[in-house]
Amino acid sequence: MVSKAYILDEQVGFLMRIAGQRHSIIFQQHVPLGLTPPQFSVLIKVLELGSCSQNELGRRTAMDVATIKGVIDRLRTRKLVTVRSDLKDKRRSVVEPTEETKSYADLLKQAGLLISDLTLDPLTTKERDLFLKLLKKLCS
Repeated sequence: MVSKAYILDEQVGFLMRIAGQRHSIIFQQHVPLGLTPPQFSVLIKVLELGSCSQNELGRRTAMDVATIKGVIDRLRTRKLVTVRSDLKDKRRSVVEPTEETKSYADLLKQAGLLISDLTLDPLTTKERDLFLKLLKKLCS
């Protein structure tokens, strides 16, 4: 039985939502190319991997099948990724960064680092390390 009083301002979900809103504002102010957070994640991951199946890309960016398909479709329309059939399995789609996206790689990564740094700005270095460690634990 819970014996503490329920105070909204002290609840994890409420605080995570406020922190998420703060991060979203910082992201929108500093992300290049007008990307959404899911689009940014997909581009960073596909740049990291070079090429990847659409399903694997969805798993690696924590997106369900419908979401990853929509994100990839929008990125393909903007000519930031290409999609082709896998040479070994025609049922699989392989996603690759375009040359244009490759030329933006450093810009995207630097923006990501800046966004993370600004989001964590109120914390000391030690607090940042602990916060990220605990957040990863919550996500596992």
